[in-house]
Amino acid sequence: MYENIEKFLQSNDNDLMPIRYTYSEIKKITNGFKDKLGEGGFGSVYKGKLCCSRFAAVKLLGKSKANGQDFINEVATIGRIHHVNVVQLIGYTVEGSKRALIYEFMPNGSLEKYIFSREGSVSLSNEKMYEIALGVARGIEYLHQGCDMQILHFDIKPHNILLNDKFVPKVSDFGLAKLYPTNNNTVPLTAARGTMGYMAPELCLRILEVSLIKLMSIVTGFSEGKDIEVQEDAMEHEKKTTKKMIIVALWCIQLKPVDRPSMHKVVEMLELNVESL
Repeated sequence: MYENIEKFLQSNDNDLMPIRYTYSEIKKITNGFKDKLGEGGFGSVYKGKLCCSRFAAVKLLGKSKANGQDFINEVATIGRIHHVNVVQLIGYTVEGSKRALIYEFMPNGSLEKYIFSREGSVSLSNEKMYEIALGVARGIEYLHQGCDMQILHFDIKPHNILLNDKFVPKVSDFGLAKLYPTNNNTVPLTAARGTMGYMAPELCLRILEVSLIKLMSIVTGFSEGKDIEVQEDAMEHEKKTTKKMIIVALWCIQLKPVDRPSMHKVVEMLELNVESL
């Protein structure tokens, strides 16, 4: 694994923007991994502070199941780009089996905690949800069409959308991402990639209904099983915004890939008046 990663880093040294840190520097940045922000299948995330007094999120990766490919995927994709709606990779560490990725710190956490009803959760306004949806669409559009290579994320879900102090959304977690030439209109897939409920419907027909519920959740903020509602006292423009997002969401889950809009078209539709859709 270490040899694979080193070979990748050496062959791409001139193209990468992030800084390489030593493991001892990472320990110092995180104050000995003192402030834990979260944990997942990839490993743990800790809050850190860089020498410029800038806060960072340090993802300490666990044992790789793919010979270091998850690490390579992250560095190869977001290590080369900078966009307001894609999380910035500041640096990384590789020392034997010790691997870490250092990102810009996102104080408002992931979108997941704002759109699924649970005790103590904070609700966001209709207008803010719309701004987040549009920001995410712009980020994905950039990955698909704005880079030298086409970057396909394969795991877009609320958990992987992070929010900064102003609730600007940023796409994160590129462990499953793949790079393709920009002239590729279709990408062959031999197996389903991503999280159940968020994959393209043709990859797993049984999850179509679940996907619809998940897409609607960003619009409504309601938990699964509840009807989609708009408050009676909602302003007319709020009702139109909700309707617009529902229409776009339904376009995006059509069964045939050819019937679904490109991310450029999604951004265009979200920016249009609902009467135009």
